[in-house]
Amino acid sequence: MQATSLETESNSDQRRMIIREFGFNTSTHGIPGIARSQSLHNRIFWSISFVGFFGIMSFFVTQAILAYYSYPTQTLVRFANQWPQPFPAVTICNYSPFRYDQFIGSYLNYTNTFNLTNTTNTDRIAFTQQQASYIYSYLQYKLNRNESVNQIFFSLSSMLIKCIYNGKNCSSDDFVTFQSPTYGRCYTFNAQTSAINNGSIHYNNENGQSGKLHLDLYIHSHQYVPFISDATSIVAMVHDNTQLPLIDRLGVELVAGRKHKIAYSTTTNTFLPSPYTTCTEKNNLGMQAMFDQFSGANYSYGQQICFQVANQIYTYEQCGCVSPLQWPTRYIVPLGTSNVIFANLCNVSDPCYSAAATRFRNSSSVTGEYAKDCESECFTNDFPIQISSSSAPQQWYVNDIKQFVEISSIPLPANWSTTWLTEIRSNYVGLDVVCGSTQVESYTQQATLGAVDVISNIGGQTGLWIGISFLSLMEFAEMLYRLLRYQFLNVLEKVCRKNVKN
Repeated sequence: MQATSLETESNSDQRRMIIREFGFNTSTHGIPGIARSQSLHNRIFWSISFVGFFGIMSFFVTQAILAYYSYPTQTLVRFANQWPQPFPAVTICNYSPFRYDQFIGSYLNYTNTFNLTNTTNTDRIAFTQQQASYIYSYLQYKLNRNESVNQIFFSLSSMLIKCIYNGKNCSSDDFVTFQSPTYGRCYTFNAQTSAINNGSIHYNNENGQSGKLHLDLYIHSHQYVPFISDATSIVAMVHDNTQLPLIDRLGVELVAGRKHKIAYSTTTNTFLPSPYTTCTEKNNLGMQAMFDQFSGANYSYGQQICFQVANQIYTYEQCGCVSPLQWPTRYIVPLGTSNVIFANLCNVSDPCYSAAATRFRNSSSVTGEYAKDCESECFTNDFPIQISSSSAPQQWYVNDIKQFVEISSIPLPANWSTTWLTEIRSNYVGLDVVCGSTQVESYTQQATLGAVDVISNIGGQTGLWIGISFLSLMEFAEMLYRLLRYQFLNVLEKVCRKNVKN
């Protein structure tokens, strides 16, 4: 019994010796003070000091770690000359969505069939505001019957007098099309698509020049449908090559009788992915179904497009149809499915679609459910523009325009022979899109704290308060190793003794 007691005391002394040796030799501040204290009061003083400063250190270390996991960011602004640059996409639309001569016959058949009107007079002057009030009902009727409406829009070939990019002729074949709910059929030059220019986009150094697109356009305003268009112009937008343009919101209106110059510059915005932001570049199924309608262009994710598609999905689930005011967005994927549905348009008089749109915009719970994927883009190219214009066309050019108008597919005004010069000046629009600056302004989101910063902050706090470094941690590790090794050898020795006795 006494031998066992002596053995226990010996083991305890050995462990105490290892810990005491660590206490004398460690570089951690405070612990050597406790180990070498000769009195109880001195040991208590150093113990309280160490525990107190260890607690302060723990607080600041915790704050440093929490600061990192809050993922703070900063924005780096950089200006750099870039040459050559990709030439942006340029989209144009006629301000009028419909061409009267292709529209009126079919339209009157519709209104007469449904007893909305009772007339066969196709004269534009005789067209009334009451007749115009049924146009979107007519469009909804045609589209729900899967009938093409392309013939009632202005074709690009009927409007495009001349197209020149960097001194080289281009044509309507160099444009892709898409449909705008406001302007009908629109046309984009230099969109990213595999069907044009061998799948590549134009750069502004082509043909040894600096990036200039020249367009001469003729509006044919005598074919505008009355009471639908309240102005005469070409609508244009400069945008990224992979962006489906929101020309209804962001397009600029170019008045007839002038040549306009749009000088653009380039601004890029780059955001950090998760966990720093919730940005995304992924097209959901509904967006991709919409993009697949438009001439094979390789459109990328856009937040506003995503909201538009989500709104239509919600409207469909509430009403069984989608908004006729957003008639190009008819391919939808209901929530929780992967089935693409070609949805019918709601009747224009049906209040359900407008009520659903109001709930979608005003209810955060509805938006959160149906538009949960509609985060901001991780990367955007913006093109700030400066616009100027001059009177056009010059007298020497009007005969060329006259010849184009007379051989186009659109019928001439009744009094063309006497008023052709006035008509040309009222319908010609010239447009030059030029690279205004080779300087690219970049806004790049960066993490304020990285892993190295966190380690440095923690090391600064531990070094300031109790002097711990990585080597100090190795001293702790050495002490634990010696204690475990001693315990293991001690147990092993006991087992061997027991086996010998047996």
